Amino acid sequence: MEMNNREIHKTIVDGSLKGIRPKVLFFDVNETLLDLSAVKKEVGNALGGREDLLPLWFTTMLQYSLVVSASGTYEPFGHIGAAALQMVAANHNIEISKDNARRLIGESISNLPAHPEVKEALTKLKAAEYKLVAFTNSSKTLLKKQFEHAGLTEYFDELLSVEETGKFKPFTETYTWGAQKMGILPNECMLIAAHGWDVAGAQWAGWRAAFVNRPGQQPFPLAKQTEIFEDNLLQVAKTLMTYD
Repeated sequence: MEMNNREIHKTIVDGSLKGIRPKVLFFDVNETLLDLSAVKKEVGNALGGREDLLPLWFTTMLQYSLVVSASGTYEPFGHIGAAALQMVAANHNIEISKDNARRLIGESISNLPAHPEVKEALTKLKAAEYKLVAFTNSSKTLLKKQFEHAGLTEYFDELLSVEETGKFKPFTETYTWGAQKMGILPNECMLIAAHGWDVAGAQWAGWRAAFVNRPGQQPFPLAKQTEIFEDNLLQVAKTLMTYD
């Protein structure tokens, strides 16, 4: 019988550290912890009801965050998201001003709820004495607003934004900085994320990784298989609780 994608990820892994507790769990925020459905609705409304354009907007935002980093400059992630919204709108003959785009993205992304299973998963990991760190491309100010709204602040030992590095994930420098910030080695870090580009970047920087298989997301086939591959964060937590 042909194995499905999830079974392949559980079978073909580098098992050298599997089963050994990472010293720190780093969590991507948007889509991994927080539900982007509200942003989808707002972006869809701004684009004339075209909610189907959200993946294009999100991909464009990521593309230009890399362009900004590769060019040696820096803009807040929210500003890049607003600019990407203007670009997608213009390609569909819709005009959105810079101010309106920034207001829409800023307000919608600040008020996202956590996915239903997130708090239970984080509670279990805290009870198991894991150190939990939020690790995001968003600004530190935005991250604090997001966690206050979603009620997640109490679960985390540290809130880290890559803005201090002047680069965005998945640049290697961001993961190196994250490990140094926590005073540990790269292979003592585990990134938990729902984006193939993020877990790939973490692994290439020497980190371990867990992939949260959110709808519409896929791991990057050219990257190493993640040691944990589950459909939601609670399943990831239950696996980590078996680690020694």
